[in-house]
Amino acid sequence: METRKDILWRSYLVFIGMLLFGLFILAKALYIQRVEGNYWKGLSDSLHLEYREMDAERGSIFSEDGRMLSSSIPFFDIYLDFGADGIQEKDGARFKQHVDSLSIQLSSILADRPAASYKRELVSVFNSRDRYHLLKKNIDFSQYTQLRGTSFIKKNKNKNGFIFIEKEKRLTPFGLLANRTIGLSREYLDSSGNIVSKNVGLEKTYDSLLKGTTGKMLVRRISGGGFVPVAGSEIEPENGKDIITTIDINIQDVTEQALLKMLVENQCQNGTCIVMEVKTGKIKAIANLGRVSDGSYSENMNYAITRSEPGSTFKLMTMIAVLEDQYATLSQHINIEGGKWEVGGRTVWDSERHNRTDVTIQQAFELSSNVGMAKLAMTYYSRNPQRYIDHLKRLHLTGRSGIDLQGESFPLIPDPTRSDWSAVTLPWMSFGYNIAVSPLQTLMVYNAVANQGRMMRPYLVNAVTEDGKVIQEFKPVVLDDSIFSETTLKQLKICLEGVVTNGTGKSLLNPFYTLAGKTGTAQVANGNKGYSDHTYQSSFAGYFPAENPKYSCIVVIKNKPHAAKYYGAQIAGPVFKEIANKLFTVDPDLYASYRHPQFKDTSKSVWNGAKKDFESIAKDFQTKIIDTGNKGDWSSMTSKNNSFVGNSWRAQFESMPDLKGFGLKDALEILEKQQLQVVASGKGKVIGQSILAGSPIQKGQTIYLTLGTTIN
Repeated sequence: METRKDILWRSYLVFIGMLLFGLFILAKALYIQRVEGNYWKGLSDSLHLEYREMDAERGSIFSEDGRMLSSSIPFFDIYLDFGADGIQEKDGARFKQHVDSLSIQLSSILADRPAASYKRELVSVFNSRDRYHLLKKNIDFSQYTQLRGTSFIKKNKNKNGFIFIEKEKRLTPFGLLANRTIGLSREYLDSSGNIVSKNVGLEKTYDSLLKGTTGKMLVRRISGGGFVPVAGSEIEPENGKDIITTIDINIQDVTEQALLKMLVENQCQNGTCIVMEVKTGKIKAIANLGRVSDGSYSENMNYAITRSEPGSTFKLMTMIAVLEDQYATLSQHINIEGGKWEVGGRTVWDSERHNRTDVTIQQAFELSSNVGMAKLAMTYYSRNPQRYIDHLKRLHLTGRSGIDLQGESFPLIPDPTRSDWSAVTLPWMSFGYNIAVSPLQTLMVYNAVANQGRMMRPYLVNAVTEDGKVIQEFKPVVLDDSIFSETTLKQLKICLEGVVTNGTGKSLLNPFYTLAGKTGTAQVANGNKGYSDHTYQSSFAGYFPAENPKYSCIVVIKNKPHAAKYYGAQIAGPVFKEIANKLFTVDPDLYASYRHPQFKDTSKSVWNGAKKDFESIAKDFQTKIIDTGNKGDWSSMTSKNNSFVGNSWRAQFESMPDLKGFGLKDALEILEKQQLQVVASGKGKVIGQSILAGSPIQKGQTIYLTLGTTIN
């Protein structure tokens, strides 16, 4: 009995304990719900809600005339949230009613698979109540607009289950043109999973203006690690500003095509070309092309602002130093030793072999004599090389150009006070070795010569705009109002024009306009191979038209090893000339200085030939021939009052007739009838004869005829 009571007592005790524990749990639950409810709800939301950044629309980059060079195009990813109440309510009646038409519209707009395939996927997502299913990536703005306009999405604005995530892609409408200078704007994930922006060119320099201000959007975490935007929670981003560059698309296209043509023709490794507006320093075109693995060319590196040994274009700097210090004049003579000179235990060679010795300093420059420049440097600066270096500082060659592009190389200029300065450093510097500057820095000096001694800072951006309104404008900047004297300037212009008329650049001579510049050929190291594979860098720097320059230009091309052609006048010079030729045809300012050929009034022209040919022409044109001479087979004709007036003669003569203007066929017929031996050279009509008209002739005599064309 006592045992039974003991068991019951213990049972009651356990029951009461469980009852009290249950009442405690109930009370705690009521307390959490009623008293601490808001706190725990907020904590729950903090675990499932977070703000995510919304990128601003990146600004565009335009050419000077307003054509788009780089812009952001929106793209969208489509996700489905078919577990939402708006889709599942009333057993999904709304979805089931429109699934067929929706599938057809998706197939038609996205054009990637049949409507039946879309229907199967939509139904599967609906049945599984998937909250974040990827339907399609990277649809364009046109497809996005069409989808938003479909009946199911449009009528059920907040209950359609479609989520559009906007992204952007950077596009360059003109493709390769100035691509490296305009730059790239892209993002990638690093090894830690962080998003890293990788920009170059103007995209990098002006990134803070182009990218705008980032916005925010509240998103809710769902199963599977996805996020769904919370409607109405957006903090709108502020779009980026637009950049108006100095680039002229037409000049850029001409420059790019001329450079590419030469690179392809000679299988060169890389090349760059810059066209600068003389008065302002505006970069009108900048092309950078490098050969890639498949043999094509791409804007893979900005060679224009990358330092290298400039070669003979640097001889201008040596001339500036010597002339500015008044150590010599252009008419002073110098012995260039036949193109070979020993100095400091090494031999200076002229790149083009010759036997010239006594020449003027101007001729040494025009011939691009390394010996001549080395002798000038050693004669006047060997005792005080720092004076030569000071001239380079005055020419702004010891620092960066200041162009609004990041990544410009710092020049490499030897220091006479350092231990690596040797007995041959100065003479080799004088003709462009033992130093390294960028093509842009070299061009700045040539541009200063064209600009009457005023050195301009090169720049690429005219203005920053917002919604079409200019908010920041960039003006030309004068770095130095006069980097040398007027006397020096006049002598430099004579030298640079002389290179084209008499020197290494005479193949670039054009009878219709004037050029001024300097050729350059430098042997450069090729990686681990050093100088053994004979790789040369060809260059030409100058300006046009020479008498009133509007544009300065530099072309620098690195040739393939053991190239058959590598001199500056053969490789870089033709690119310069082609650019100038084309700009003279499209630029009104240049066209005004174009020397148009003068043609003589054809009514006063004299035509020589067979009389029967003139009679045939007269018959065709229903005109008559008035013959004032003796009867014969050959005539010299002019036109008068719509008639041919001629003097005919026979092919038997004792003295040599004037054959100028005759075609070769007619001339041969006349001369061979007189049993003369004829040797002809050239093409066209007779413009010269070795036996002058009126001279006596003998049978078997040889006559030399020169054929060509003349501008009347």
